[in-house]
Amino acid sequence: MSEGAIVQIVGAQVACSQGLKDAWRDTAGWVRDYLKARFGEAVRVEYYDLFDLACPPLPAEAQLPLVLVNGEVLSYRGEIPVPATQRRLEAPGLPRSKVLT
Repeated sequence: MSEGAIVQIVGAQVACSQGLKDAWRDTAGWVRDYLKARFGEAVRVEYYDLFDLACPPLPAEAQLPLVLVNGEVLSYRGEIPVPATQRRLEAPGLPRSKVLT
């Protein structure tokens, strides 16, 4: 894929005894760093809060976080599946970063 790939992650803040936590955003940041190390500039990771105006639409029975790869739903079952995301990115032949090859 010469134009690269886009991974979109939709999450939301979670209420807890200390107030609101933005754990999905934090996790999405870790996933972004991992995928950038693996694929370099060939992948872009975008995080959306559920209430962002630009948030992609969610499937009817989705649970957060929602993970889309190139606009296709990969997961909406309560986790960010890093190995499955990596496999989906590798499937179309997205080159790995020279750092890890």
